[in-house]
Amino acid sequence: MKRPAAISDTLVITRALRRQTTVRAPASLAPAVLRRVGLADVYWRLDSPIGALHVAQGPAGISLVRRAGYGPASGFERDFQRRLGRPVYPASRPPSAALRRAVSGKGLREDRRVRFDLRRLTDFESAVLRKALEIPAGQVRPYGWIAREIGRPEAGRAAGSALAKNPLPILIPCHRVVRTDGKIGDYIFGSAFKRALLRSEGASPEGLEELAASGIRYLGSESGRYFCLPSCGGFESLRQSNRVPFRSARQALEAGFLPCEDCRPAA
Repeated sequence: MKRPAAISDTLVITRALRRQTTVRAPASLAPAVLRRVGLADVYWRLDSPIGALHVAQGPAGISLVRRAGYGPASGFERDFQRRLGRPVYPASRPPSAALRRAVSGKGLREDRRVRFDLRRLTDFESAVLRKALEIPAGQVRPYGWIAREIGRPEAGRAAGSALAKNPLPILIPCHRVVRTDGKIGDYIFGSAFKRALLRSEGASPEGLEELAASGIRYLGSESGRYFCLPSCGGFESLRQSNRVPFRSARQALEAGFLPCEDCRPAA
């Protein structure tokens, strides 16, 4: 029995379509669409206390911060792609005043308009970095303090590892976290830059290490009968005449001194 022409034509077309390979959109299409509608990550070159930085931002917040070299920014773009698995583009708009202020080291703790994209971090790593954000400028805290504050007192070493992987240095001030023995320690951009950042905020790395070398971990107030981490209240507080040095929190407690409610030197 002969098929009607319309049915035959339909069968021919169907078979032809089945033989066609799947048509894929160009790889550049999705990034181009995201960029067009303002959902792509973009970056700026901004000045900081330790020189120029590349700062990337996406819809979820600041996504990566790295020092900017003297060459083309393609190195930063490749690093971003490798770390986050998506492209980043030079920004076509100026950064917000809040972001400029944050990169310059001014006003970040008080300005909630600066958001961070920490989605690729574990809950522990995110908690460590957000706790570091609470450390006031000009002050430092040891790794063990960070671990204790987030409810993981045994995880001081792990807290140090999380800070070493901080994707947003300066904005999340891991430079304000020092070794448990009081020494300044390493930094993602190098120890020299860590010291420079602390000096720019009014701290004294040399003064803090001098205390650490002498075994002093806490300073008590003779008049107030409380004890603090050495930088609590800023470096000028180290010079107060009524300061009482302690080598441990236990020594301070046994002497009748209570922990400072601001820096919380002991559990």
